[in-house]
Amino acid sequence: MAQQHRSPWMDKDLDALADLARRFFESECAPHEARWAEQQHVDREVWVRAGELGLLCMSIPEEYGGGGGTFAHDAVVSIEQVRALAPSFGGMLHSGIISHYINSYGTEDQKQQWLPKMATGELITAIAMTEPGTGSDLQAIKTKVVKHGDNYRISGAKTFISNGLLADLVIVAAKTDPESTGVDSVSLVAVETDRPGFRRGRNLHKIGQHGQDTCELFFDDVEVPQTNLIGDTEGLGFIQLMQQLAQERLFLAIAAAASIEKAVDLTVEYTKDREAFGRPVFGFQNSQFELAECDTIKSVAWAFLDDCITKHLAGELDIPTAAKAKWWLTEQQCQVIDRCMQLFGGYGYMAEYPIARMYADARIQKVYGGTNEIMKTIIAKAL
Repeated sequence: MAQQHRSPWMDKDLDALADLARRFFESECAPHEARWAEQQHVDREVWVRAGELGLLCMSIPEEYGGGGGTFAHDAVVSIEQVRALAPSFGGMLHSGIISHYINSYGTEDQKQQWLPKMATGELITAIAMTEPGTGSDLQAIKTKVVKHGDNYRISGAKTFISNGLLADLVIVAAKTDPESTGVDSVSLVAVETDRPGFRRGRNLHKIGQHGQDTCELFFDDVEVPQTNLIGDTEGLGFIQLMQQLAQERLFLAIAAAASIEKAVDLTVEYTKDREAFGRPVFGFQNSQFELAECDTIKSVAWAFLDDCITKHLAGELDIPTAAKAKWWLTEQQCQVIDRCMQLFGGYGYMAEYPIARMYADARIQKVYGGTNEIMKTIIAKAL
């Protein structure tokens, strides 16, 4: 097996974290992936175990129960999850994305109320942006928030919501000014899922990522206190989303680069062990050329990603560059895994082989977090 990439932003503490995360995913997640795929969600207990090990909300301040670390800590956990072939656990969304909406824009009471329980795994979270008719067009959402005394009354439907089946708290993007189509019409409101009027729809059956719960959510005049507004002013939701989506897209790029690495490593190992026509598959020039090209893409992917992470740690990663990382790396992820899968022959199409599951899991990477077409539009606007 080839030596795994070690990023230049790593240090001894992050190396120790990588070892802890690797052991967690290899021992407490990977052995359960087949069962989780059948039930279409992970066990709730794995969230608590991750919290006990300190693997949740690592970049949230210690005063709110987090690890007091940086984006690098979350990135390390995400990389090791891919390397362990344990894709189902939704911790990256919970820790690296949703917790930062609360930490960056929430009130002190909201931070004290929700973040410590998120760090222990007691409180599982989701964010609900996409609606059945909107896709990537967040300004077109129809879920609405209407004031009702000291409360908000929320009505609407969301779909494709990761962590939706198990979530205890959902950050909902909704219109606080339903008559407007402007960017100042959207707000983020937190909804506890035990409130009357909240319903979960189907746990959606996908072509890949079978163990990751992805749900429909319905809000039938759900009432929450106005203090559940994320931020102190209505109409800031779109700006909040745009500011945080760059980090979400960087997480998708991280998963892509780590997946490229894993696919190449698995394929080199397989082609050296598998024989055809009396010699290892790796001995054929076509195999060597394919893997040479894929390995080069792997090196370029890590170099670009490491530069983006270094910039992000310094507060210098801009939105167009994050969009470049998301679209290019996820595109390469799909292409490299497809090329690697071909070298497995018929076995590559068997679900028992990791390369087959990686192939099915990869395709959504070009869609969520904003489609790759949207990423190119963002980049083009900056030219």
